[in-house]
Formats: sequence, structure tokens, C-alpha cells
Amino acid sequence: MASQTSNQENLVAKNALYTANFTEGHLALPPAKKYAVGGNAVDALRSLVISQQLLGTAEIILVKHTGCGMLIFDTPTATGLVEKNLGAEGIKELERFVGGSGNFQTFSDLETAVKSDVKLLKDSSLFAEEIVISGWIYEVETGKTRQVL
Repeated sequence: MASQTSNQENLVAKNALYTANFTEGHLALPPAKKYAVGGNAVDALRSLVISQQLLGTAEIILVKHTGCGMLIFDTPTATGLVEKNLGAEGIKELERFVGGSGNFQTFSDLETAVKSDVKLLKDSSLFAEEIVISGWIYEVETGKTRQVL
């Protein structure tokens, strides 16, 4: 095994502390509280559909956070950086994984982004009408959450 970075060493150390008192390994696979948490509707779509269809979740809580990096750039800037740093091959890979436009799903207003993602999920025929979908903002500066929708 290769030597570990300081981040990997930290992960191992923190995990050892966490597992020292861990008692929840017996929990059943379907989520007991019947909800899933996601931060980006498009990125999480596959997992949310599986969670609802196979695991019986009946609620989606979408949470975005203040200070999010997605607020500080736009798709053309990100695509330009990929092209500058990785060349045509990088753009080709980007298109392969995120589509021809290279949409990084950036946003300029946090509250609007939450509303947009909730609307996308609510308007989707992939989720039954009775699925409860709400949108929240986690404020990293205070630790507080607030409901947007």
C-alpha cells in the first residue's frame, strides 16, 4: 500500500475515534425515518429514485449551504479552466461525463438554487405526488438551518 497523505491519516484517526463507540451497525437497509438528504437535485437524482423505489423513502430534504464553491464561478469559467489545464482531452472527458455543455450546475443565488432544485424534483414524473420534498439552507457560519420551501 502507498504511503498515506495527511488527509488520509486524519481520516483513519478520526474513523478510529468514531468506531470506538459505534453501536449502529445493526440498522436495517431501508431508512427507518423514510427520508433522503441531497444537496444537488441533478447530481443526486439516481440515488433519490433508487431510495424511493427500492428503499421506500417518502421524503426528500434538499440542503444547500452558504459559502458553497458553486456560487463563485460559472460553467464557462469552469469549462475554460478544464480546457486550459487539461486540453482537448479534458474537454472530451468532461463531455463524456457531464454532457456536451459541460454544465457544472453553478448558481449565483443560493435561495433561488434551492427553489429551482425543489421545483425540478417536484415536477419530475420520477417521484410520486405524495413524496414530500422540501428545500433548506445550512448556514456554515452559524451552524443553523433554515427552510426555504
